[in-house]
Amino acid sequence: MKRLTLSLLAATLSTAAFAAPTFDDKFRQLDELLPAANQYRTASGAPGHAYWQQRADYKIRATLNEADRSITGTETITYHNNSPDTLNYIWLQLDQNIYAKNSDARMMQTAPSREAWTKPANPEAGFKFEGMRSLLVGESFDGGFKLSNIKAGNGAPLQYTVNRTMMRIDLPTPLKPGQNFTFSLDWNYKINEQKVLGGRAGYEHFPEDKNDLFEVAQWFPRMAAYYDVTGWQHKQFLGSGEFTLEFGDYDVAVTVPSDHIVASTGELQNPGEVLTAAQRQRLESAKTAKKPVIIVTQAEAEAAEKSVAKTTKTWHFKAKNVRDFAWASSRKFIWDAQGYKKDGTNVLAMSFYPKEGNPLWEKYSTAAIIHTIEQYNKYSFDYPYPIAISVNGPVGGMEYPMISFNGPRPTKDKKTGEITYSKRTKYGLIAVIIHEVGHNYFPMIVNSDERQWTWMDEGLNSFVEFLAANAWEKDFPIGRGEARDIVNYMRSQNQVPIMTNSESLLQFGNNAYAKPATALNILRETILGRDLFDKAFREYAQRWKFKRPTPADFFRTMEDASGTDLDWFWRGWFYTTDPVDVSLDGISEFTINTKDPEVEKAWLKARKDEEPVSITDQRNEALPKRVDAQPELKDFYNEHDDFTVTNADRNKFAEFQKDLEPWQKDLLAQGKHLYLVDFSNVGGLVSPLILEITLKSGKKYIERVPAEVWRYSPKKITKLIVTDEPMVSLTQDPYWETADIDTSNNSWPRKATPSRLEMFKATRAAPDLMKDYNTPLKGKEEPKEKKADQPAPQNGAAAKQEAETKK
Repeated sequence: MKRLTLSLLAATLSTAAFAAPTFDDKFRQLDELLPAANQYRTASGAPGHAYWQQRADYKIRATLNEADRSITGTETITYHNNSPDTLNYIWLQLDQNIYAKNSDARMMQTAPSREAWTKPANPEAGFKFEGMRSLLVGESFDGGFKLSNIKAGNGAPLQYTVNRTMMRIDLPTPLKPGQNFTFSLDWNYKINEQKVLGGRAGYEHFPEDKNDLFEVAQWFPRMAAYYDVTGWQHKQFLGSGEFTLEFGDYDVAVTVPSDHIVASTGELQNPGEVLTAAQRQRLESAKTAKKPVIIVTQAEAEAAEKSVAKTTKTWHFKAKNVRDFAWASSRKFIWDAQGYKKDGTNVLAMSFYPKEGNPLWEKYSTAAIIHTIEQYNKYSFDYPYPIAISVNGPVGGMEYPMISFNGPRPTKDKKTGEITYSKRTKYGLIAVIIHEVGHNYFPMIVNSDERQWTWMDEGLNSFVEFLAANAWEKDFPIGRGEARDIVNYMRSQNQVPIMTNSESLLQFGNNAYAKPATALNILRETILGRDLFDKAFREYAQRWKFKRPTPADFFRTMEDASGTDLDWFWRGWFYTTDPVDVSLDGISEFTINTKDPEVEKAWLKARKDEEPVSITDQRNEALPKRVDAQPELKDFYNEHDDFTVTNADRNKFAEFQKDLEPWQKDLLAQGKHLYLVDFSNVGGLVSPLILEITLKSGKKYIERVPAEVWRYSPKKITKLIVTDEPMVSLTQDPYWETADIDTSNNSWPRKATPSRLEMFKATRAAPDLMKDYNTPLKGKEEPKEKKADQPAPQNGAAAKQEAETKK
């Protein structure tokens, strides 16, 4: 501890940070990274006065051919050119072409290095049965759209060019601003077996009862998006980058076997033709029910499984102002429903699942749908659609307007036949339903460009999912959102910035889902606070519902509505791979020199008494001393030490006080304790300081220092802490709320890091194992994601499915 003179105190208070040798301004604005504001998108992040977006209305008639597992359809599209541009051609997405034998998604796949496959000690060497099956089936599967009769509204053939997963139609005459163009086309394709070829849709076969369950999506040619920022969004579909689509009205009729039940986007138009009187009555009562009502019972579904209808029924649906359309069909479906009505929301929540989903699905699915809508409404806007559906089938997790496909289900013990589910399965189901139903808000309504920016739908949605899961029950095992849960990923080396194109992301689930969700939670809890954040986030959702925002619109809206400059935050979290690692490097304690000899000499004596007794003095303790034998040799100086206050000392202090003003005397008498603390930014990502201060009396309190403390010196700063009594410990980020990757350097005094040492018996291989213990540790890296998290060999969409179900 040191005594601080009044002049040094003044200097310390005026200099809290010291310039770094090489200045790196972490707080410079994002001007060079964000597009300039214009009449379409304002500098505040809101749509501009001239904002526009295209529209596409669809009329589709399709037939599910169960025997050969194919779909045949015809569609009429009316495309509305609301842009200020004249268009000579239009682009459509042909997503099913990802299953073609020569598709980019198939041809671009790489394998692990030869050494990884052939090294004898590698337990993963060789080829898994599932992988080999997928490869061989993919070789023979005749996938992709078969197109025909592409013609204009007047029946004239249209010139077109298919470029892998995209199709350009050359317009017979330029389409001017404000004009519409109507055209039609026929198509068919074979449905993939989802568990073999992966994907966001497909069929599942049940060998025990010899039935199929079909989840149908990306099933018709869809208009590509054309908008002010990119023009045509016609990046090829490679599997990870999802879909950028236009809003429109859909009129869809699907013909299926007459014993099938169909779940679909939109409202059923002909219940009298496809449902029994009992089913219609149950459906009506479900609208006002307090608990889910069973529309098709398990007994009815099991009875339907025992035969195959030779006749068909056509289910007719309409949906207004949606950007896509999906459906599911099976005779195996159990169906339950419950209404939810509050404020501007009036929705019928429905679940469709085979008997293999029970008892889990009947208990939790529809309840999870309603919970999702209730919670997401709080943070964005009232759910505007009349239907919300969760379907159990082969797809682990995928979203479409009003309908989602969700995979978790119980398992059957092979020996006892007992059906059980684990804790992981239960919470995995609830979480994936929250996530997929939540996608109705992001991006089905807040219609971001998924082909370019995965985080704008997955990251934002994962964040609100985290909030909703916390409202389900205490300690819900969500796994994404808490700062501490992203630390291993932030330590890892195999990263790219969040602001990376969807198809180029590494560690897809961590990068596109977990990291942006965690960043937003840190922004909400630590930087802005809940009130400011929630207001700004809701403003973003309200501004951009049924419109297409870009990252710049999100960043600007959050700043505009919160009144906070967050460019440093977006730059660090979204444009770099820097982690947070703040190190508490050193600390010096000062108290103020009062100049009062009674106080100061007592302080000096206390410091002297704190010194350890020298080894020489310890051993000389018994040594005879002459002055003890001859007391007459002692005088004044033997009775008084250097810490004795003299009259000269008192007179000097009285002279000093004559020139002091009352406030100066008060300052000297306060007895404050001052600490100069050195912090360094080891990780590179600037962060607020959250300081837990513990005083000698046991009192603890938190000081929160804004991230701007690093503005003059982003690598190293010195902070002054003033306390009323001695400080005995200091901890930076005590609640682990900043995702600091190394908490061992966060405390004074330093704390030991607890761990466990695993013992093992000696074997012949034991000496080789010691190589790892003799190698310096470089920081724990997150285990590599499952192979399924990367695009599957045939279609690449397994990344999406795995990432959304992996909790």
